[in-house]
Amino acid sequence: MLAWVVITALVLSDTCQAATSPRPNILFIMTDDHATQAIGAYGSRVNQTPNLDRLGAQGLRLDRCYAVNSICTPSRATLLTGQYSHRNGVPVFNDIDPARTTVAHRMRDSGYYTAMIGKWHLGSDPQGFDHWEILPGQGRYNDPVLYDRDGHRIYKGYVTDIITRLTRNVLQKRPKDRPFFVMCHHKAPHREWTPSDRYRREFALKTIPEPPTLWDDHVGRADALREQRQSIFKNLSRYDLKLTPPEDLSPTDRQRWLNEVPTEVSWMIDGQPTVLRGRDLDRWKYQRYMQDYLGCVQSVDDSVGELMEWLDANGLRENTLVIYTSDQGFFLGEHGMYDKRFMYEPSSRMPFLARWPAGIRPGSTSEALAINCDFAPTFLDLAGARIPEDMQGRSLVPLFQGKRPAEWRSEIYYRYYHDPGHHNTRAHYGIRTATHKLIHYWKADQWELFDLVQDPDELRNRFGDADQAERVAHLRQRLRKLQTELGDTGQFTDELPKDTVDRRPRQMDRKHPDSEL
Repeated sequence: MLAWVVITALVLSDTCQAATSPRPNILFIMTDDHATQAIGAYGSRVNQTPNLDRLGAQGLRLDRCYAVNSICTPSRATLLTGQYSHRNGVPVFNDIDPARTTVAHRMRDSGYYTAMIGKWHLGSDPQGFDHWEILPGQGRYNDPVLYDRDGHRIYKGYVTDIITRLTRNVLQKRPKDRPFFVMCHHKAPHREWTPSDRYRREFALKTIPEPPTLWDDHVGRADALREQRQSIFKNLSRYDLKLTPPEDLSPTDRQRWLNEVPTEVSWMIDGQPTVLRGRDLDRWKYQRYMQDYLGCVQSVDDSVGELMEWLDANGLRENTLVIYTSDQGFFLGEHGMYDKRFMYEPSSRMPFLARWPAGIRPGSTSEALAINCDFAPTFLDLAGARIPEDMQGRSLVPLFQGKRPAEWRSEIYYRYYHDPGHHNTRAHYGIRTATHKLIHYWKADQWELFDLVQDPDELRNRFGDADQAERVAHLRQRLRKLQTELGDTGQFTDELPKDTVDRRPRQMDRKHPDSEL
């Protein structure tokens, strides 16, 4: 009887505390194309990110978080809807339906103050936000344009710094009688990888370690790996590499020159002009790419530190959930590539770091399989709002509490559509478990099977191996079952929506004075 009384008291105490505790504020920080390989908390060999590392050390790091369609616009639509691309209608670079109810609407209806600052990249104007100010299309790194309901402004300075300050201004001016749900979305480190002057100079002096698979010959994998056009060696242009064109070129010839892939480069090495060709040129291209990319990341790390310090200084530390993630992963030379799109680990794996002193134990980690469909249900769960049945993810809150429910997913489904797209990456879908990955390139009807335990770099395709036949059959069965459960009937197999999100928004035509932040 005494034990029963004690247990009942504890349960009632926890229930009452959960019912009376204020709902957390949420600051959601997302970058574009930030790979886990470039974050110290994930074991980076190429850079140091002290503020992101501090965020993870003071909270939670998810080690197996994945985008279900590794490309910018679809990932953002999934984040807002909690749905796969075939359900939310955004499989490629097409607008999200402005009439669609998103997590922003639901958070606002639940009493949260909602704001969106930075990179939107979903075409139609943001809906469900009390305040928004966004970059048109991809935006630009220096002196960026941002627009809102009333018009547009040109802010003088570097885009990461400006988005950080705008986010801080929103936090300062928010209504104090409501919890907040603020989304801070950076452009960096998206292509063309333009760092601030400070970090451009700093990283130009660094030599970046090469990944073990930089010189992967792609033998034994599907044809898609050899057909792609996201090779560091074969596809980075002079514009990407920040080369200066000759002064005597006409505007047309200048643009053509910048768009070409150089086969030799004259570069100052140890104070001497040196012509680089062949393998020497390839190594140099990798260094130039990574120096600029990591320079962009360093400003992002500064931004996270600035926002965390502002929260701490304003008494918002304890009950504010700060999440840092990216819209997908990115190749940093793995398999000789940049960009994303493939289901391979560097491309589809997302960083996820979260600090919430009132709800997350410092130094927590989890290897539970998470997907970006889970983000919207997580926000709603924290807000005490109903999670709609049509959301295809589930709340991550149990993982925040150090628990993994017995019925937690043991596999994830992935599907990429944009074929041929900008990088000629072949459409494919697949299934990933804790130990294996099966990928199907459906137009060529080619398969890949990887043992992620024995072959974490995904170099050996085991699909045709006799001793893997039973495993392949099981994974194909599970793949078909997942497609049925998720309602993927091949809605966009034959015809994709027209790309639209990079067009000039109509708001840009309104008159608004330029200003400096």
